[in-house]
Amino acid sequence: MENTDTDEGVEHAWFVVVNDEDQYSVWADGRPVPDGWRTVGEAGDRAACLAYIEEHWTDMRPKSARGALASGGNHG
Repeated sequence: MENTDTDEGVEHAWFVVVNDEDQYSVWADGRPVPDGWRTVGEAGDRAACLAYIEEHWTDMRPKSARGALASGGNHG
């Protein structure tokens, strides 16, 4: 008999979430998205979501840090 009490071996749908600092993460479908985050792209398997993040999150610095540098925060 199959054990139905665990999710072992079950592939869940995932989606990509991004916050106001342009930081990305994967999020399991069916879980409420935390405050300050929004979904982007389409739901898929975890590998597809990670590939989306790799393609779109090209600058790991938070948006506020990028903005500070662009507005003259670089004193070097």
